Amino acid sequence: MDKKPVMICETVLRDAHQSLLATRMRTEDMLLVAQRLDKIGYWSVEMWGGATFDSAMRFLGEDPWERLRVLRRHMPNSRLQMLLRGQNLVGYKHYPDDIVERFVVASRRNGIDVFRIFDALNDIRNMEYAMKIAKREGAHVQATISYTISPVHDIPSFVQMGRDLAERGADSICIKDMAGLITPYAAYELVSALKKDPGLPVQLHTHYTSGMGTAALLKAVEAGVDVIDTAISSMALSTSQPPTETLVACLRGTERDTNLNLKEIADMARTLSDVRQKYASFEAGIAAVDVNVLQFQVPGGMLSNLVSQLRQQGAIDRYYDVLDEIPRVRADLGYPPLVTPSSQIVGTQATLNIVMNERYKIIPEEVKQYVRGYYGKPPAAINPEVQKKAIGDESPITCRPAEMLSPGWEKAKEEIGPLAKSEEDVLSYALFPQIAKPFLERRSKGMGGKEEVAAAIGAMLVDQQEKKESISKSTEKQIPCGVWKMPYRANIGLGGWR
Repeated sequence: MDKKPVMICETVLRDAHQSLLATRMRTEDMLLVAQRLDKIGYWSVEMWGGATFDSAMRFLGEDPWERLRVLRRHMPNSRLQMLLRGQNLVGYKHYPDDIVERFVVASRRNGIDVFRIFDALNDIRNMEYAMKIAKREGAHVQATISYTISPVHDIPSFVQMGRDLAERGADSICIKDMAGLITPYAAYELVSALKKDPGLPVQLHTHYTSGMGTAALLKAVEAGVDVIDTAISSMALSTSQPPTETLVACLRGTERDTNLNLKEIADMARTLSDVRQKYASFEAGIAAVDVNVLQFQVPGGMLSNLVSQLRQQGAIDRYYDVLDEIPRVRADLGYPPLVTPSSQIVGTQATLNIVMNERYKIIPEEVKQYVRGYYGKPPAAINPEVQKKAIGDESPITCRPAEMLSPGWEKAKEEIGPLAKSEEDVLSYALFPQIAKPFLERRSKGMGGKEEVAAAIGAMLVDQQEKKESISKSTEKQIPCGVWKMPYRANIGLGGWR
C-alpha cells in the first residue's frame, strides 16, 4: 500500500480559543503544552494572527510580539503559522504598503514560518503585496480562498482564484471555510479540482459549527488534501475545528495515516480541559451544532457578537429577525463572504435595519466606505438603490484600495515617540493606536509581573461584569514535508526538516 500521510495543522493556540473563548487564552497557559506540541509532528501550529494580536493588548495586558518570541523559543522544531488578513494585516481596515511590509518582515523575523493570507472579499489585489513580501522574506506563502456559498460563488470561480494565486507565487492554497458551510461532497469536489489545477498543495480549514466538519475533512482526505486543520479535542467542536484525535483515529491504518501519537495528544487534551475551565465565563455560548449557520451562513463568532449587540440595544427578541435580514443585506452588498471585517459590516447594517424598523435608515461609515470600494471589489454588483442611499452620486473607486493611502510608518513613529522601544512597538501603535498607546504607557511606568497580571485580571472582570449587566438588562517526531516548500531556518534550529 502506497502511503501518503495526511499532515495536520493544530489550531489550539489560535483559532480554537478565538472561536470558543473570545481569544482570551493567556501565553502562560499556552506554555503548559507548547513543548509537547513541538514534539508531536504537526505540519504546522497556528498560534498567532487574527484577533489574537489586539486582544493580547486589549484584554490580557500582553505584548503580542513577546508571545510570538516566547512560543518560538519553546517550539524550535515547529512551523509557526499565522493568519494574516491581507492588506488588513491583523486589523479591521486597510493599512498602507509601508506598514504591511514592515509588519510581515517583523513577523518573519520574530518567528513566523507560514503566512496564511486571505482577503474578506477574495479580492486578490488586497493579498498580493503581503504575499510578495512574505515570499521575499523566505516564508511559506499560503494563499487563501475564503469559502462561501452564493449565486456568484462556485467551484470554477474558486479554481480560477487558485490559478491566480499560484501565478502570484503561492506555495500552497488554503480553503478557508470560516462558517463551517462546506459539505463533505463540496469539499471533495473543490479539493480534487484544486489538486489538478493549479496543482499546488491544498489545505482545508473548516469549523464544526454546522456539524459537518469531520465528514468534510475525511472527504477532503479522500480527494488528496495535503493538510487539514484540527484542534485538540478539549478545545474542539462547536465553533472551533473538528477534533485532532478523531481524525488521527479515523485515518489510522489507512494509506493516509497521520502517524501522529494519539496518546500524547490525548494527554494534552486533559491539560487543556483544565485550562478551558479557567476561561468559562468567556465561552461563546453557541450550541454544539448550530443549524442557523446552514440557513443564514453566519459564522459562530458573528452570532455571538450579534447576540451581544442586541442585548445592548434591549432588542434580543429581534434575534431571528436580524438573522433573516443578514442574507438580504449580504445580497444588497454584492455577496461578500462573511469573514472579518465584512461579517461585521453586514451584521451591523442588518441589526440597524431591524432595530430602526426601516432598512438603511442609518448607514454606518464602514458600510459607506465598503460601498465606495475602500475594502476592495465586491464579488457581485451592489444594489443600485442601496448604493445611492449610502454614497449618493459618488463613484466608487476602481483602483487597489491601498493605493489611496499615504505611507504610515514615519507618522506612527513620530506620534508614539519614546514610548516605543522597538520597531515592533511602533507597528503595534500603527495598527491599533487607541489600544497600543495605553498598553505602552503602562509598560513605561514599570507595570510588569504581578502588577500587569492584576491589571489584566481586573480588565477581564470588568468585561465579565459588563456581560452580566447586558444580559440582565435584556432579560517527538520528524515532520514529513513531502510536497511542501519550506526554507531552512538555521537561526531557530529547524535542521530536522526535510
